[in-house]
Amino acid sequence: MSEELKNGPVENFDWDAYEKGEVYGDKSRDELVKTYDQSLNTVKDKEVIEGTVIALNKREVVVNIGYKSDGIIPMSEFRYNPDLKVGDKVEVYIENQEDKKGQLVLSHKKARATRSWDRINSALENDEVIKGYIKCRTKGGMIVDVFGIEAFLPGSQIDVKPIRDYDVFVGKTMEFKVVKINQEFKNVVVSHKALIEAELEQQKKEIIAKLEKGQVLEGTVKNITSYGVFIDLGGVDGLIHITDLSWGRVSHPEEVVSLDQKLNVVILDFDDEKKRIALGLKQLQPHPWDALDPNLKVGDKVKGKVVVMADYGAFVEIAPGVEGLIHVSEMSWSQHLRSAQDFMKVGDEVEAVILTLDREERKMSLGIKQLKPDPWENIEEKYAVGSRHHAKVRNFTNFGVFVELEEGVDGLIHISDLSWTKKIKHPSEFTQIGADIEVQVLEIDKENRRLSLGHKQLEENPWDVFENIFTVDSIHEGTIVEMLDKGAVIALPYGVEGFATPKHLVKQDGTQAQLEEKLPFKVIEFNKDAKRIILSHSRIFEDEAKAEAKKESAAKKAAKKAAKSEEAIVTPQVEKATLGDIDALAALKEKMEAEGNK
Repeated sequence: MSEELKNGPVENFDWDAYEKGEVYGDKSRDELVKTYDQSLNTVKDKEVIEGTVIALNKREVVVNIGYKSDGIIPMSEFRYNPDLKVGDKVEVYIENQEDKKGQLVLSHKKARATRSWDRINSALENDEVIKGYIKCRTKGGMIVDVFGIEAFLPGSQIDVKPIRDYDVFVGKTMEFKVVKINQEFKNVVVSHKALIEAELEQQKKEIIAKLEKGQVLEGTVKNITSYGVFIDLGGVDGLIHITDLSWGRVSHPEEVVSLDQKLNVVILDFDDEKKRIALGLKQLQPHPWDALDPNLKVGDKVKGKVVVMADYGAFVEIAPGVEGLIHVSEMSWSQHLRSAQDFMKVGDEVEAVILTLDREERKMSLGIKQLKPDPWENIEEKYAVGSRHHAKVRNFTNFGVFVELEEGVDGLIHISDLSWTKKIKHPSEFTQIGADIEVQVLEIDKENRRLSLGHKQLEENPWDVFENIFTVDSIHEGTIVEMLDKGAVIALPYGVEGFATPKHLVKQDGTQAQLEEKLPFKVIEFNKDAKRIILSHSRIFEDEAKAEAKKESAAKKAAKKAAKSEEAIVTPQVEKATLGDIDALAALKEKMEAEGNK
């Protein structure tokens, strides 16, 4: 081979590359790669750039960023944008220019997250409308994916109308406005309601400008509360208070209306700025009192249903929207205090008598006790003075017991008329509320509807007998049952009690008698009218000592007198009469004789 051929093109030909199918030499290939690289974008890992959607299906989105290969992004990262189509520009985050398979790895979610905070703040500052994907429901609202950030959508900001079912919004893409950002905690609050409020505000102004009192409008039930119903009048809301729903009693507005119901309402009132509108429903119907039977009068009997209960009485509806009050005092002839709930309850069907009727004021009072005869009309015949009856204990006072002989007939047993013998401090010591007790009528006060009753009068007065038993100076065995500052109460035989002062409780050894000690006592005072027996223990041995001393003194005097008589017999004393004595006796004799001769 010639030298020229050896060093020529043939010698420089790359036979190995040719065998491998490569048609370019090293130099040509390098130049071609250089030219190709210059036609591509220069990209770096961890960088956010803009790409173009070139293909998409239900699972993936293919994005071209002008690089040597395209990136594939899961469709789930675009669920916030259901309108995505081929040709749309999207931001992507370059995670890796080449993975193990040489594939470009992109992420739209990370791209959004990288710039999301700036976008969120920009949307708030510029009052920008943004799109978000509602991911799920949470307490009080919804969680919305906005630029890859989880924002909170309060339930009250979803719509201008109250939302009854939050779940229907999950999975939807909606437009929002950013209303609040907490920079410290990175919390974002968005609102959909704010987008439609501006439009509604204009409609509201137009409607409000035409409002007049007495105007009848058609509205839709928007919300029902325990106190009333909110009506949508076509962009402006009004309230029908529960009392303006019906002429009759309404426990809850749901008894009259239902959600989304269309109905006619009348404007009752509104404030100066027409922001609060009071509506009425019952005002479109005639008042029930106007349809009340014109022949109805006081004294007539009517039937009705108890609709409201109070401690002071019951309201009875005798016709729809027409009510009368039965005061608790008109439920029974009894005068002791009771509650209306003791006689009836809501829902009861009752018959009553009309007591007052005022058609102008639309008021009526009723009574049910008038259906029964007044027990005090013939009180003297049924409960004559001295007659005995059974009664029920109703109440206690410090001075006695109130009892009921029958409904409407009450009486008082004074505390002093409970027992002949026991000194009762409070009636509860003698009986109890609800107990039966036998009584005797002592006095009738028909005007004030009161009977004076007695219980002890059912038995003979034992003090007539005690007068002969507990005589003054008689001695009886007694037990100290109560110690007081001024003395002690002594239980004596036959159930009677006496009293002893401290000085009369001193025993013979000088000690003081104690509680529950049994001792003999002497009666030192008996007062039948006051039912009082005064006793003394110390008087017993004091009187014995006095009697003994008196006996000894009498014995001494008798002995002394006997001694003197004996001495006079043994040694009789003979005195010689003097002349003076004889003269005096003579003078006395003469005087007596002279008086005898007269």
